Amino acid sequence: MSDGRRPAPARGRPRDAGRDIAILEATLLVLTEVGYDQLTIDAVAARAGVGKPTVYRRYPGKAALVAAAVEHRAPGTPPATPPGNLRAALLATVQWLADQIAEQEIGLLGALFTGMRSDPRLAAEMRRILRRDEAAMTEQPFRNAIESGERLAPDAAALFAEIAPAVIVHRLIVAGQPCDRPFLEHLVDDVLLPLLQRR
Repeated sequence: MSDGRRPAPARGRPRDAGRDIAILEATLLVLTEVGYDQLTIDAVAARAGVGKPTVYRRYPGKAALVAAAVEHRAPGTPPATPPGNLRAALLATVQWLADQIAEQEIGLLGALFTGMRSDPRLAAEMRRILRRDEAAMTEQPFRNAIESGERLAPDAAALFAEIAPAVIVHRLIVAGQPCDRPFLEHLVDDVLLPLLQRR
């Protein structure tokens, strides 16, 4: 039976997911346009059409905001790789990785690299994201390789995660060349497999 009392009203206003997305997208746009050092919360708030307090209620500072924006544009799920064939697994993984990197804007990557050098907080956030993404990318192919009896070099997964993205970024951004199938086969056959397989 009701005692005649009204239920207590819910505290606070529900978070607006549309504002969340607007803030993160605005962060990426401003970051690409002006770089990390020149990015301000004021500029992001103005671009997103919200007040500065709205941004600060979600993120304590610039590094946390930029890291959240990067995670918002997180890469897709790495492909399932075939067991028992390390070469095929590596080819599938580097093809996926090349596609993910090619989709990123050069200005955004440059802004993040520069920001990591100037702000230790951003560097720590980005390394956390990179370690998580590297683990997701390497876990299945290298687990399958070990279960299939492949003799791998010590820390083969970490070695792959260090070398493959660096070569692909150099190819796409520094050299300005496509990561086509012949190049990716060269990367796997002549660089990665000799390094990753224990002799």
